[in-house]
Amino acid sequence: MIMNGKKVAWVTDIHLNFLGRQGLEKFISSIQEVSPDILLIGGDIAEAPDVSSYLLRLERSLDSHICFVLGNHDYFKGSLSQVGEEVRRISNASDRLFFLDDIPYVELTKDVALVGHSGWADGRLGNYDRSPVFLYDYILIDDFRMLSKARRLQKLKELGDDAASQLKDNIETALKHYNKLICLTHVPPFRESCWHEGKISDDDHLPHFACKAAGDVMRQIMVSRPDAHLTVLCGHTHSYSRAKILENLEVITGDAEYGRPKIQKIFYL
Repeated sequence: MIMNGKKVAWVTDIHLNFLGRQGLEKFISSIQEVSPDILLIGGDIAEAPDVSSYLLRLERSLDSHICFVLGNHDYFKGSLSQVGEEVRRISNASDRLFFLDDIPYVELTKDVALVGHSGWADGRLGNYDRSPVFLYDYILIDDFRMLSKARRLQKLKELGDDAASQLKDNIETALKHYNKLICLTHVPPFRESCWHEGKISDDDHLPHFACKAAGDVMRQIMVSRPDAHLTVLCGHTHSYSRAKILENLEVITGDAEYGRPKIQKIFYL
């Protein structure tokens, strides 16, 4: 898919359901002022009952093409399949909404392509067995509600592996045509990119906030392609970090505050 654009804006963890009408208008105005050709949304847009309505509101209000992935909060009060089907429906019916989980890659310029997948924490980093952390995900998302801790880990691994497999296919396909890639995802793919409150997350939180399977795939591919470069944009932890994993692999994690969404970065291509 070709979506040439000179100015790209990135937002993540915007949690629009925490805003009132004035807050939403203020956020939309901040994007309108920047006037990006392409808006990247890195997940946690809202919650299951209203994520689609917020995406459609952004589509109506902005002139940008909107490329997005979903975050864990987007499934709250719903199920993975339900939300996925709904956002696919509105994306397929739109000329300007693009769910990256369903798109191999997007051409941004003749040299740069965008790939993406929502991803999921896969429980493999840190120490899941000893972790006392229990996320709202596990009671507010239908797919997790009735699972034991052991079965939950199995589910997390399955979701992480699915994300990693699709990212592998998409990155390898895009690298056949482009030497520079931007990857949009929600969950940090490396320990080094999973920060909270100014430091790397501890072993209790890492299992729930990072996807080792995705990171392993990215590292493997980029080691084999020293001529190429991959920049990963992620969120989920609400803390900023910039991690150089390899000479040609960098991860930027966006910071966020509930009720105060903002533009993380603007790229001029």
